[in-house]
Amino acid sequence: MNNSGTFTKLRPLSLLRQLSNCSDSTCLQVLSNSVSWSIYLEQGKITYATHSVEPFDRLERHLRRLSQQIPLLTNEVRVQVRLMFEPDSHSQLIKDDSNSRSHPPEYQAISWLVSQQHLHSTQAAVLVQELVKEVIESFLLIKEGTYELTEPIERMPKICRLGVEKILEYCQVRLQNWQAFIPKISSQYQRPYLLINSKFDEQDLPNLQPDLINWMKGFSLCHLAVILNQDEIQLARNLYPYILKGAIILHEPDPPFDKLPKIFEEQSLFSKLISGLVDTKQELSSIVNSYPNIPEEKIVPVQRLPQISTPSKENFQEPTISININSASQRVTAATVTVKKVHKIVSVDDSPTILKEISYFLENENFSVVTINDPVKAVLSIIRHKPDLILLDLNMLGIDGYELCRIIRNNSLFQNTPIIFVTGNKGIVDKVKAKLVGASGYLTKPFTRAELLKIVFMHLT
Repeated sequence: MNNSGTFTKLRPLSLLRQLSNCSDSTCLQVLSNSVSWSIYLEQGKITYATHSVEPFDRLERHLRRLSQQIPLLTNEVRVQVRLMFEPDSHSQLIKDDSNSRSHPPEYQAISWLVSQQHLHSTQAAVLVQELVKEVIESFLLIKEGTYELTEPIERMPKICRLGVEKILEYCQVRLQNWQAFIPKISSQYQRPYLLINSKFDEQDLPNLQPDLINWMKGFSLCHLAVILNQDEIQLARNLYPYILKGAIILHEPDPPFDKLPKIFEEQSLFSKLISGLVDTKQELSSIVNSYPNIPEEKIVPVQRLPQISTPSKENFQEPTISININSASQRVTAATVTVKKVHKIVSVDDSPTILKEISYFLENENFSVVTINDPVKAVLSIIRHKPDLILLDLNMLGIDGYELCRIIRNNSLFQNTPIIFVTGNKGIVDKVKAKLVGASGYLTKPFTRAELLKIVFMHLT
């Protein structure tokens, strides 16, 4: 077998099938449109798969789904995982030796969750399975790229081994179902917005969940599905009538999600991809469930998986809440406050530019934003507004963010309120000190709108 090469349409499928017939252990590394995929195989079975687009965002979404059945996966634990293992351009909190550098950092995070008994080994196997399926689903959409086979990673802890054909069958059925929404929906990372338009009457449209209406400003279909504890395809199916009528518009994915391949638009090409599938109707029931069980023989060690389920399609009842959106906005007091929305966010920074940027990123995304440019008066203002989340600059005149965070945490009202440090400091000492004073997260400057929304999503949904 060649160790490197290029491929065109449909070659990802044949590459993976070819590797599944080999007894060697290897890592298939693929590069397409500046996105890299890494698929780890051992004796023809997949042990892990990842791609370079926001791997910790992907891990966070699946951990949130699991946390509804696993009480030990608290928000604090998930924050700790990101602080410890999510790399930035300068440092990581974990010990960086020659062995750990070879492992995907999110895989290290999963192994740590098992070692600290936040996850049972069989629960970790379910988690890895879902991460692999999401990555392989995008991998099958690659049209052109380059690949390379590298040596297997030594001593990489094995959480499970997954049969290639079973994963491919699942992903192919998923892709076939996405085809029903072409050309209106071309990516699960597109962002739906409810269009307020007088020509649409409420009785002409199916009812939407109130939670969905609240969050349908800025979050992708993929992230909305996690918030609502639905499968992405089920969510797309619920929204599709609105999209057809023009009541919901879809914005393109935010960077870097826009680099991922989109759903096939050529029906004849897709027909080749799904050839040889089992009866689709028999597979659809597994798609509605967020975490279908893996057959026992496909997991090592062989143990009965915990029952993890979500409401099935049959007993799902759509709420009968009519649409009622107030699109008006207004300004009050010296601080920047938008009309009451879903969550209130306070941003403390002595830089008007940063405050303006944060307001611009968040005010149109279903949040109420209060900006405070005087850190000395920040505590009283925070007590008055009682925010759901606080964005706090570290380097301010008069009082630094560490001291301000400590004061806020000493108030019983805000012991559980997420406090996110926003700063240009990226060193290990800064992250450790932030954790010691009670910070919930860390957002480094300069940041993008997607990065800001990601950390808000992580703490408020």
